[in-house]
Amino acid sequence: MTAARGRTGRPPLTEQRKAEIRLEIARAAVELFVAQGVVATTGEQIGQAVGVSARTVWRYFPSKESCVGPLFSEGIDMIAALLREWAPDQPLERLFDQTLAAGIGIFGGPERATVGDLVRLTRTEPGLRAVWLQTYDEAEPVFARALAERAGTPCEGLGPRIRAAMFNAALRAAVEHHAWRTADAGTERATAEAELIETLRSALAVAAQGVA
Repeated sequence: MTAARGRTGRPPLTEQRKAEIRLEIARAAVELFVAQGVVATTGEQIGQAVGVSARTVWRYFPSKESCVGPLFSEGIDMIAALLREWAPDQPLERLFDQTLAAGIGIFGGPERATVGDLVRLTRTEPGLRAVWLQTYDEAEPVFARALAERAGTPCEGLGPRIRAAMFNAALRAAVEHHAWRTADAGTERATAEAELIETLRSALAVAAQGVA
């Protein structure tokens, strides 16, 4: 009597585990980029920092710059949810207040310092800048759908797209402004947190006024 033949080897990874690996690779890539620059960083080094092969890194990402994408895009769904729940009598600049008070944060709390380092790098690294801007291109239709659902209007309309574009641009400008002005690593986290919140509020207040 012979043993039944079955599938051998490692079980397939779950989608959750794949997402975790992508995030681990992203964190490792940023640390290496900050420490030694993008040009000097290799896929092999990124993989070694995570405990995977370079082949695994390239299986998840087409380039070393694209490795950071998960850190940029992590908060998109959360922000879209906030837009859907945005109360009619709530000023746009107060949109993030409840979330920030709950300790979640715009970039998932612990990721914020890492994202700040990353945004600062986009100022001098064209490859990272392209990934950063691509993230906002991908976020804009998500925000447009959220705003259309909130208003009960078709998401294909021009109105939600224009509002989403203004909101999206305000977010990007605020995050860049904050990151580039707080390049000093010695800034206390509480101080940086307060400055980020105030910068976001100011940017969204301007966006809410529209183009005068």
